[in-house]
Order: sequence, then C-alpha cells, then structure tokens
Amino acid sequence: MLLEKNSTIVFAGDSVTDCGRTYEAEPAGWGSFGDGYVSLINAALVALYPEYRIKVINKGVNGDDILKLAARWQKDVVAFQPDYVSILIGVNDVWRHFDDAAFQHRADLVDEQLYQTTYQKLIDQTKAQAKQIFIMSPFMFDLNLQDPMRALVQRYAAIARELATKNDLIYIDIQAAVDHFLQSTSSYIVTADRVHPNLKGHMLVANKWLNAIDYDWRRC
Repeated sequence: MLLEKNSTIVFAGDSVTDCGRTYEAEPAGWGSFGDGYVSLINAALVALYPEYRIKVINKGVNGDDILKLAARWQKDVVAFQPDYVSILIGVNDVWRHFDDAAFQHRADLVDEQLYQTTYQKLIDQTKAQAKQIFIMSPFMFDLNLQDPMRALVQRYAAIARELATKNDLIYIDIQAAVDHFLQSTSSYIVTADRVHPNLKGHMLVANKWLNAIDYDWRRC
C-alpha cells in the first residue's frame, strides 16, 4: 500500500467529502468522518491495515468551490501537517453556472482559468510538505456529454488531470468509475440529483480511491 505507517491524510473538498460530518468533533474522532467516502476509506484502513495507524481527517465543507476552499486552506489543511492530502473540488464551481447564481448575475462565478490558477496555488502551498497529493476528478452521475453541465464538469476534470500530471501527483479518475457504473445501471440507484452520491455511490468513490493506493482487499 502506498500510505506509510503512522501517517496523517486530510481529505479536502465540498459537500461530497463533508457528507454530514460533525464540525465540532475532534479531527479523526467520533462524528468527524461524515457518512460518505471518507468514512468508508477510514473504515477500510482501520479494518484491514490496523497496524498502520492511519489518521484520517475530513475537511470537506458543504457548498465549497475552489475559492472558498482556498480561503481556509492554511487552517483546515496545512495546519495539520498532513503526510498526504486528497482533494475533490470543482463540481460547485461548475454548478453555480447553472443554478440560481447564474440568474443573480453574480460576479464570483469561477471560470476555468480561475479554477486552474487557484488549484495550482493550493498545490504549491502543500507539495513541499506532503509526501503525496491525490487529485480526485470532479464528477457527475450523467453519461450525456451533450448535457451542458456534464460537458463543463468534463472540462474542469481535464484541468485537474493536467495539474496532477504537471505536478507529478496521483490523479484519481472518479468520473471513469461513475461512467462504468452507468453503462449498465441507472443513476437513480446511486444519486438523487446527479451530483451527491448516496451510500452506494460513495462506495464507488471509496473503491476507486483505495485502488489508487494499491489497497489490498484480500489482506485478511
């Protein structure tokens, strides 16, 4: 497995990462993991790799785009001196172009260039300290590439992939796992709104992430 013993990993992102975590909970303590993929990853690491003593910290926040994430990066990520950082951000940056914010003529919508430059700044602030950064692709539960929102998510995911390649980071293509699932099964099995996974959808995300670190499901 890629993770080293006695290491700390911070998961940063939006509501998909947050998934109902208790903000007042002690980091890596009861209630701090939420009910989504971070909790599933933590459970898998504890159950099959107990001697590794991996500390998992969930710092997802509902509604975050990359600008909001950047505003709290030092406090919520760097301050923990993590050995590993996993980032899942971008779907809200896209979504705001299609929800009520678009009709409000807001000036804080994140375009592709701002997404790229801000993401690079987060990487720059973290890369020297962390042993590895995992860049997770933003994703949607929709196979229709002609859908305007899915098409834009695809472009933001391409930016995330380019940044991972440029900075020699690990890119985890969650959209590929989602698309594979949707080839045979309807999206309503794993999501109610094409964006937020239910438990089965979070299992897709967790499985893809664990495979990226060479997690051995047959270890016991």
